[in-house]
Amino acid sequence: MISDAPDGAILTVKVIPRAGKTAIVGTRDNTLLIRLAAAPVEGAANTALIDLLADTIGVPKRHVAIIAGEKSRTKRVKVMGVTAEAVRQRLGRSA
Repeated sequence: MISDAPDGAILTVKVIPRAGKTAIVGTRDNTLLIRLAAAPVEGAANTALIDLLADTIGVPKRHVAIIAGEKSRTKRVKVMGVTAEAVRQRLGRSA
């Protein structure tokens, strides 16, 4: 679900767009489960995902990038400048 990369951490996430509110709701099938209020139209859900992860982890939005699955519900997201352990701790505090 969260692993180290040479310059940051990689997260595997599953998004549920058009949810009642935007929130990290837990894990499922070894992925981070995230509900997004935004619809998957014109990149709105991807932008909401980046905003949520940047705010929760405490990094600038420019340090968060979707590296795979841009048009899929299952995505791989890279967070630069932090370790996998730091991401786990910061996500644990927000849950």
